[in-house]
Amino acid sequence: MTWDEVVELARELPEVELGTAYGTPALRVRGKFLGRLREDGETFAIRCDIDERPLLVEKHRELFVTPHYEDYPMVLVALPSADTDLVRELVEDAWAERAPKRVVRAWLAAAPGDGR
Repeated sequence: MTWDEVVELARELPEVELGTAYGTPALRVRGKFLGRLREDGETFAIRCDIDERPLLVEKHRELFVTPHYEDYPMVLVALPSADTDLVRELVEDAWAERAPKRVVRAWLAAAPGDGR
C-alpha cells in the first residue's frame, strides 16, 4: 500500500481531514489525531486499542511497535507489505474511537450488511 491509498480509504469515512503532524501528512477527524505517515514515507503510525495491540502485532507481520510507541495507543504499519483490508480495519477502528458518536452511529446505520 501507499500513503495515497491510505488517504483514499480514510476519506470514505465522514469528517476525515488531511493535515499534518510532526511535519508529516496526517489524518484527523474533527481535529482529533487518527494517524500519520512517518518520516521514512513507508510507515503509517495509527491509533489502536492498546489492549488489542499485542494480538494485532502477533497476528500481522506488517504491524510492529518501536520502544518510542510502547506507552502510546499506537501501532506502526509497514505500508509496502500491508494488507488493504487490515489497513481499512485499523483506520475504521481509529476513526470510530475518535469521531463523534452520533456520526459513528449514523455511518454504521447507513452501511447495513457489509460486515461493519
